[in-house]
Amino acid sequence: MLVFALKHTRDFGERVAGSLGVELAPCEEREFEDGEHKARPLVDVRGRDCFVIQSLHGGPDASGNDKLARLLFFAGALRDHGAARVTAVVPYLAYARKDRVTKPRDPVITRYVAQLFEAVGIAGVVTLEVHNVAAFQNAFRIPTLHLESAEIFAPRAGELAGTGPVVVASPDPGGVKRAQLFRETLEARLNREFGAAYLEKRRSAGVVSGSMLAGEVKGATVFLVDDLISTGGTMLRAAQTCLAAGATKVYAFAAHGLFNASASEVIENPAFAATIITDTVPPFRLSAAARERVQVVSAAPLFAGAIRQVHGGAVGGA
Repeated sequence: MLVFALKHTRDFGERVAGSLGVELAPCEEREFEDGEHKARPLVDVRGRDCFVIQSLHGGPDASGNDKLARLLFFAGALRDHGAARVTAVVPYLAYARKDRVTKPRDPVITRYVAQLFEAVGIAGVVTLEVHNVAAFQNAFRIPTLHLESAEIFAPRAGELAGTGPVVVASPDPGGVKRAQLFRETLEARLNREFGAAYLEKRRSAGVVSGSMLAGEVKGATVFLVDDLISTGGTMLRAAQTCLAAGATKVYAFAAHGLFNASASEVIENPAFAATIITDTVPPFRLSAAARERVQVVSAAPLFAGAIRQVHGGAVGGA
């Protein structure tokens, strides 16, 4: 087994390699004056089972599009030089939210990304907490392994739960299943019951609205659970609605902290007792004050376990 990490995800790759107890395989990445680039392995990959770690968020040094191209080119090089199998380990998968047609003549970019992966010979994909699991799995014809953030967050959530009532809530109807899995994981870990709730959400022309709450949160600590935080508007609207309904405090959990636009102001809002994310996307866009209100839990051990499973054949060929 060889585990590579391209330079824009090198830090995360080092943490995964540390959890695996291996060294990252060496590779060379070169930049050219015209903006083009190339990457190549510096070890013989013939007949080897190769894993390439590359998160596809935008910034701080390259766009998500650039990172995608680098991943595709490097995977293609591995296949050209005899790798037995190449698995893309993608902590944050770009374009996973564009998984269906919502406007006339809309693209379905999740499917196009899948086709690009398959075209260069990638044999499987491992990723964490995509927006719509069914759409992700249906877009790819190669094996996929979708990791759940509940396993990452459960220890911290258990510490925050205390002894009082706790409700696990989704900030929108589309995330109800994710919140349910989170709740069930906590219940099994702590051997106690948690409440459930979800909030209404409507989006039109980029404007989010809706404040109806289904579920009882009065007197409870609320864990808001989502796949990602972009501007933070959805989470803030949900937190304020829960507090208005009598919740004692609200914690926000999200696998990916993109923190676009005015997210720093949102994260600093006292409606959140704290915001908990993983390290799939470094919180480089946040202000110093906002970063103090964010707790980061590493997803590296979970990805290391997934790589072990795939390499050992325990997961269907991803």
